[in-house]
Amino acid sequence: MSAHYYAVIFTSLRTAADQGYAEAAEHMLNLVQEQPGFLGIESARGDDGLGITVSYWRDEAAILAWKQHPEHSAIRERGRATWYAHCQTRVCKVERDYAFQRQT
Repeated sequence: MSAHYYAVIFTSLRTAADQGYAEAAEHMLNLVQEQPGFLGIESARGDDGLGITVSYWRDEAAILAWKQHPEHSAIRERGRATWYAHCQTRVCKVERDYAFQRQT
């Protein structure tokens, strides 16, 4: 990725209820990849239920369009009602990034 893009950091603490979470998460992953301005995603969840997902976006307009997407809005509300004990979203502008990859 090049510099000057946006990162949306979604931190969540899951409840014990699965109730379709895995299917919904897979559907959202497929749907977000079709969105204009979407650049990529990284996600991890610990055994304690704490998860961090970072999605990368070209600009704030693309982030807002995703936030307002009807299917994403519906899943977000279901998450608050069923799947998450706590969640927080942060939107950040990435000024620069660095990477290292070991050569084999």
